[in-house]
Amino acid sequence: MESKLALGPVMCDLQGTELQPEDKEMLMHPKVGGVILFTRNYESPEQIAALTTSIHALRQPHLIIAVDHEGGRVQRFREGFSRLPACKLIGECANEKIACQYAEEAGWLMAAELLAVGIDLSFAPVLDIGGPTSEVIGDRAFHKQPDKIVTYAKSYMRGMKQAGMAAVGKHFPGHGSVVEDSHIAIPKDNRRIEDIRMLDLIPFERMIRAGLSGLMPAHVIYSKVDPLPAGFSSRWLKEILRGELEFQGAIFSDDLSMKGAEVIGGYAERAEAAIAAGCDMVLACNNREGAIEILDNANIESNVTSRSRLIRMHGQFNSSLEELKQTTLWKERSERVTKLEKEPELNLNYDEN
Repeated sequence: MESKLALGPVMCDLQGTELQPEDKEMLMHPKVGGVILFTRNYESPEQIAALTTSIHALRQPHLIIAVDHEGGRVQRFREGFSRLPACKLIGECANEKIACQYAEEAGWLMAAELLAVGIDLSFAPVLDIGGPTSEVIGDRAFHKQPDKIVTYAKSYMRGMKQAGMAAVGKHFPGHGSVVEDSHIAIPKDNRRIEDIRMLDLIPFERMIRAGLSGLMPAHVIYSKVDPLPAGFSSRWLKEILRGELEFQGAIFSDDLSMKGAEVIGGYAERAEAAIAAGCDMVLACNNREGAIEILDNANIESNVTSRSRLIRMHGQFNSSLEELKQTTLWKERSERVTKLEKEPELNLNYDEN
């Protein structure tokens, strides 16, 4: 029997492919509001649909179920799902019209397949600047030029919206201009804020104007703006993102177990700092002890405004994956998009009609 519990401010993960008693206990904690899934949680489309059904059945409103499913090297579910291209392949298409069509179809395909197995959102699209500077971003970015990123990301978001999924752009205000990987290091960007505004911040600003529903800040220290990483900085999140850019959507922290978050302190301190800075939900992944520390000790709660932002991140579930795969739209788009992944040179011969 499902319980009525408001969405809390913590998104946690699961150990395996089905809910265990300790998982259920954790997901019923009032501070929990979401679940993020990884490759270890996946065996087949049927299994993942059963898992999401069991998660949704626990609470009302149901917990937000998320995944990182961008395409390329960041795609958690592969067997039984369309193989999605890295965003860079879209940006390298023969002309802008072709790239926009691919972007829209890739966004739709990604979102439609995930929604069909009960997943609310993917943390996508990446809005970081591409190029050789950041290996962790690399081919996850659409392009090196901000204007191009905006053009393709808008198309990608449009495809996601058509399928019934909200878009979550990352990693605000831009991870593409630092060398270090915040998973394993504490990156520092020593540029002036004027330089960041003229490059990295452009895609975020314009996507916000276009109606972006969610954002994830970077675990990067922009030293000339704030000594704290952006995800723990009220200067970045409250003054710039909420104030100057007038962003009204949901802010999800990046994973609090990453190296870039360690400068804040223990897990409870990290969660408290992220929420105080302006995040609506914090991610505690790949460290069950850390997640439990947050639930037991962090002085955090979800306010009415945050809960209203988060509830809008729920997906629209209209069909099963089996039903989706019977549609002409899925067959056509899956064939085209996966061809780009397998044979990038085929984009030169794309039908432009």
